[in-house]
Amino acid sequence: MSTTALTTPDALVAAEPELEAAGRSSRFPRRFRRHKVALASVGVIALLVAAAILAPLALQDPYKVDLYSVAQPPSSDHWLGTDETGRDVLSRLVYGARVSLSVGLVAVFIYTAIGLVLGSAAGYAGGWVDNVLMRATDVVMCFPTLIIIITVVSFVGPSIYNVMAIIGLLGWPQTARLIRGQMLSLREREYVEAARALGAPDAFIVLRHMLPNGIYPIVVSSTFGVATAILTEAGLSFLGLGVQPPTASWGNMLNAAQSVTVLESRPWLWLPPGLAIVLAVLCINFVGDGLRDALDPRMSLD
Repeated sequence: MSTTALTTPDALVAAEPELEAAGRSSRFPRRFRRHKVALASVGVIALLVAAAILAPLALQDPYKVDLYSVAQPPSSDHWLGTDETGRDVLSRLVYGARVSLSVGLVAVFIYTAIGLVLGSAAGYAGGWVDNVLMRATDVVMCFPTLIIIITVVSFVGPSIYNVMAIIGLLGWPQTARLIRGQMLSLREREYVEAARALGAPDAFIVLRHMLPNGIYPIVVSSTFGVATAILTEAGLSFLGLGVQPPTASWGNMLNAAQSVTVLESRPWLWLPPGLAIVLAVLCINFVGDGLRDALDPRMSLD
């Protein structure tokens, strides 16, 4: 009797989303391990995160001013030299990783949450709800994001929290359009129709049946978004509109490179943060590539 119940068409339809998600999840580790560059990039990012977390245990105070060691080149006391006020560049570089990575993660979390809510509502409800939300999305996408961010920051004032909030509040349109497309595809599936026929609430259908099978493109998009947010914060801080001194970030460390003297004779002031930005962004993008290849069922990696 129990065997018959498990093999009825209704039971198979109800189990379809769980089987689909489970199958994709079981393939993911094997497929991701084949992407060697992505695996190496995960290791590099883990090292950056570990260094940022453990920085107080091993590094000098990044805010300590030493007027006897102003703008000194790398030495045994200061492995990456000192800046114009005698602060240790290595300490500021590692502490800057905390700021830059935090900005990227928080900003992406904010706009991914907004995009998930709006995109799910538009894709599942359809009709006038879809039209209103997508036209609002089109309006936001018409404006150049960087110009809007610079304008808003000039009004509300530069700070790490303002940068996080502004990037997060302006970055949601792409995520909303992506999740809307997923919802439009999934809402016609048999298991969604079955759940709707059984009287399940709309919110339950979206959260229990649709999002688990439509979340994978969002994971990949969010990974790339972290790299973009890090670059945006670095650009704003370089212009003096982002994280403000004495707080260290990779962007405001690059601010010293606006001087010709620093560019020519003090490369230890701008080269380490520049390389850190390049390394972090490249590794995050490589991880995104690996996730995309591992989660995309059209990729023949098996």
